[in-house]
Amino acid sequence: MKRISCFIICLWVMYLKILGQIDENKVSNFILNYSKTNGIKVEDIKLILDSAKFIPEIIESVTRPAESISWKRYRNIFLTNERISKGVTFWNDHESTLNVVSNNSGVEIEYLVAILGVETYYGEKKGGYKVLDALYTLAFAYPKRSSFFTKELGEFIKLSNSQNIDLYNAEGSYAGAIGYCQFMPSSYSAYAKSYDESKGCDLVNNVDDAIMSAANYLKVHNWKNGGKVAIQAHKVNSAINLNTNYIKPKNTIQYFMERGYQVEGQSMSDLVSIIELDNEIAKEYWMGFSNFYVLTRYNHSPLYAMAVHQLAQEIRMLKLN
Repeated sequence: MKRISCFIICLWVMYLKILGQIDENKVSNFILNYSKTNGIKVEDIKLILDSAKFIPEIIESVTRPAESISWKRYRNIFLTNERISKGVTFWNDHESTLNVVSNNSGVEIEYLVAILGVETYYGEKKGGYKVLDALYTLAFAYPKRSSFFTKELGEFIKLSNSQNIDLYNAEGSYAGAIGYCQFMPSSYSAYAKSYDESKGCDLVNNVDDAIMSAANYLKVHNWKNGGKVAIQAHKVNSAINLNTNYIKPKNTIQYFMERGYQVEGQSMSDLVSIIELDNEIAKEYWMGFSNFYVLTRYNHSPLYAMAVHQLAQEIRMLKLN
């Protein structure tokens, strides 16, 4: 067994080494294309990229995201008494802003708090990597998603000018996500919204802007005020196996009940999706409504959306008691 383990580790190291090489051709192409598209001198773009560092551990992190673990382990990370309690404290500390933003956007306060709780522990853990280094590493040394991160690198350079972000020293996640909300640069440009309606929007230091921006993101993706998010269902032995990877609701509750999924006290005409979660003992089944799908626009993993939903409910319950 030890020999097998060592062999697997060696293969993993070799795999990372293969991935962990900057593709200089892609770097050169980026410099030329960005210069041409944005009217910036080649020398200036080259100077920016020359200052970036390749961080091998980022490649390892991005290939093993938290969303790849079981729902039981994922839930235990985010549904802790401490995180719930801190959520109530965050709510109390920023209640005025949360009330205004919730009333204007239609997004319930507990979900705004929960998103920031899952993303950055209410702003305490915004990431320890320089965004430029992270995007440089992933754009040019991670072929699987090179196109995506190359685009994000370009967006970050633009963002540093439009939002006065420190291009060389701004820190974020290993994937290059920024601030309280952990917005990727393209999302920052598209959805960030200043609380006081000023031109700039600071998601790194300004919690009011962060709350406003998280709400704007959900609102733009059609969050329904007062709408249901998810309810637990039961699968009987005779239930038909259905595709549980499709998160966007497209069938009615009646449709799923006719196929062996049971739920009580719900309108049979509501559109839902079936969500299957692995709690390591058995499978959990949930019906996800439109708002659950909206949460997966923030992060496509159903584990993420369920963690936000359940954390929101726990925070609200503790707040009201």
